[in-house]
Amino acid sequence: MEVIDGPTITTHPVRHSIGIRLVTPFRGMFAVRDLLMEELYLWADERAIAYGHTFFRLHVVDMDGAMDVEVGVITDEPIPGDSRVHTGVLPAGRYATLTYINHGRRANGALRDWVHEQSLTLDCTANPEGERFGCRYEAYLTDPRSERMKTRWRTELAIRLADESP
Repeated sequence: MEVIDGPTITTHPVRHSIGIRLVTPFRGMFAVRDLLMEELYLWADERAIAYGHTFFRLHVVDMDGAMDVEVGVITDEPIPGDSRVHTGVLPAGRYATLTYINHGRRANGALRDWVHEQSLTLDCTANPEGERFGCRYEAYLTDPRSERMKTRWRTELAIRLADESP
């Protein structure tokens, strides 16, 4: 893993998005992500919608079970969706962030370890389905359509902090 920036705390405003959300097993999740990215790009391009970075949001994480995930893109304003693609937001707040290249699992572990060392609290609750995050995502700073090698993508990992964090 190559760390480009962080870990650090950043403050983000509300960011509008469009995306496709579904539940999928952890095993095979990234193949599903790739298919959803292609579907979303085609949908947005057919409608001439301008968009920014692609993100992969993890709403509920259960590494041994079902993952509630979303593939989306940032938009300048709310964009009407349909039965498959929905309008959404990445919520405002303070986020623990780490920008890296390669080895997403290591990056996630490093960021979570740093959060713990800093005595910060993630916006996350445990429930029977897994860990439910207020907002946890990977933003692909490298356009996945121009660089097919995932091991070369610059990725910003961000997990929103709970309000009571120092």
